[in-house]
Amino acid sequence: MSAARTGGSNNETRLKSINERVVACAQCPRLVEWRTTVAREKRAAYAEDAYWGRAVPSFGDPDAQLLIVGLAPGAHGSNRTGRMFTGDRSGEMLFRALHRAGFANQPEGRKADDGLRLSRAYITAAVRCAPPANRPSPAERDNCKPYLEDEFSVFGPVPVVVALGGFAFDQVLRILTDQGEAVPRPRPRFSHGVEVNLESTVVIGCYHPSQQNTFTGRLTESMFDTIWQRAQSLTSG
Repeated sequence: MSAARTGGSNNETRLKSINERVVACAQCPRLVEWRTTVAREKRAAYAEDAYWGRAVPSFGDPDAQLLIVGLAPGAHGSNRTGRMFTGDRSGEMLFRALHRAGFANQPEGRKADDGLRLSRAYITAAVRCAPPANRPSPAERDNCKPYLEDEFSVFGPVPVVVALGGFAFDQVLRILTDQGEAVPRPRPRFSHGVEVNLESTVVIGCYHPSQQNTFTGRLTESMFDTIWQRAQSLTSG
């Protein structure tokens, strides 16, 4: 499997433009109301923090070989810090694992200016605003779809995608189908560790590192590490 790479500086410019559109987005009234209400009312533990309270931009290596797609920002994580998977327990687990696999320069990511850097990896999400109960509607998912489509085009094609959870997995396969990849029919079902091998991209399904999954033992650190070790092997060849 090979992928035509564009120059990192060109990718950086294009990704910056996408992120500017994301941050300015107000297409979904329900999400705009929720994200701003959360930012105004805050959680007691973060009462002194200035919440981001907007759509959250993606971040990482502009010449990434690994695209990590989550569900949506956390209300008191990314919606507070303004960086994907930053400031909550899901992100803590993710960044520890990425550091162990060599995709991150440090095992922690607690605020947007903490020095965290990703190598060969880029983190994004299917939906860019924090949704009530972590459940975006189909219309909200579709409103955000062009941003993720454009990111796929920038990396064009990205060798490996890790989709965190079934919502992200299904959206990734929809986009790849629309972009001409021969995704099997019926569409593969999500499960932890499932791989969909396409002509230009390998899509890996992974349980989301949510507290619901980690506290119940559905997702353990070793299970999580296996995913990133696999991604590392696919991007280093």
